[in-house]
Amino acid sequence: MKTLDDLLGEGVSGRRVFVRADLNVPFDKANPGVISDDGRARAVLPTLIALRDAGARVIVASHLGRPKGAPDPKFTLAPVAQRLGELLGSSVVFADDTVGPSATAAVGALQDGQVLLLENLRFNAGETSKDDAERGAFADQLAAFADFYVDDAFGAVHRKHASVFDVPARLPHYAGGLVLREVEVLKKVSESPEQPYVVVLGGSKVSDKLAVIKALLPKVDKLLVGGGMCFTFLKAQGHEVGKSLLEAEMIDTCKALLAEADGRIVLPVDVVAATEFSADAERSTVKVSEIPADRLGLDIGPESVKIFADAVGGAKTVFWNGPMGVFELAPFAAGTRGVAEAITKIDGFSVVGGGDSAAAVRTLGLDESAFGHISTGGGASLEYLEGKALPGVSALEK
Repeated sequence: MKTLDDLLGEGVSGRRVFVRADLNVPFDKANPGVISDDGRARAVLPTLIALRDAGARVIVASHLGRPKGAPDPKFTLAPVAQRLGELLGSSVVFADDTVGPSATAAVGALQDGQVLLLENLRFNAGETSKDDAERGAFADQLAAFADFYVDDAFGAVHRKHASVFDVPARLPHYAGGLVLREVEVLKKVSESPEQPYVVVLGGSKVSDKLAVIKALLPKVDKLLVGGGMCFTFLKAQGHEVGKSLLEAEMIDTCKALLAEADGRIVLPVDVVAATEFSADAERSTVKVSEIPADRLGLDIGPESVKIFADAVGGAKTVFWNGPMGVFELAPFAAGTRGVAEAITKIDGFSVVGGGDSAAAVRTLGLDESAFGHISTGGGASLEYLEGKALPGVSALEK
């Protein structure tokens, strides 16, 4: 695939460049409009700065959340435009629609070195439509704005959406540095990881991670399972899990995986169990064989952290996706923090698989530079490791 460097070498001064970015940032629930983690915005800065400084007229597009194909004030990108301007050190023009009068006028008025952000792509039903014609019609309108297309939104490349899959078919297209780095790293950990190779998986549901577990199990030395998904595995081992998150329909699947793994799947031996999902709830650390019937596990316990830390300590490659507990609530953050800190100390290469894991690194104040790579795409990284073709990457390769 052609790269951003290829495009810059061809010259972009005075040319309009459409950049698909991933600005799907989280907001502070207590303070609407206040971005709680601007990591995704910062990740695309090198591409935007390179284009701006080369004199391009930069048109940035992104989705935010899951609006229903129509404008919704809750999902406006206006606050993101302001934050992006602060990060760039220069104002960002904001269009309050995607392909309507505001966007058309803003694109027409762009000057060399200016950056424009369009309103949320998902305010238009054509962005996510499964109908090729409807999606293509929206792509035609977006493509008409620009001379070139750059994709630097790895967090969206697993979606067959208009701005990801169809627009690059209509314009000369290039991969941004972020997308290139993500693909390079994931190819390394999926095809040629240095051994010992340890994978740490957390999150809520086994069903969400089943495909990646099946894909990685033959390749790993250890697969550590924490988070809400561990309780279905514990139930498969014969433990009672109280009110903990449980996918009853996945118990037999977990039994089969445990048998296939032959000891390579490592589960917690203790958990922090609480009376309810609350930072103020009564809680205690218990063995996994002694979880009270009226409590739910919300974090792995200290003995489990030691076991997990020992397992990653000897690894040359670690891939981590999913928190070990409800890290957003301080009483249940120790498991995620302990395992994450252990990963930062390995004598090897570590990858944080985006999503909640990346958010945990920043929320807990951990040193981002201590990890080999922090992905910007949780879902995309998992699908890549599952062996699935990613529509956005395939479009860039054509």
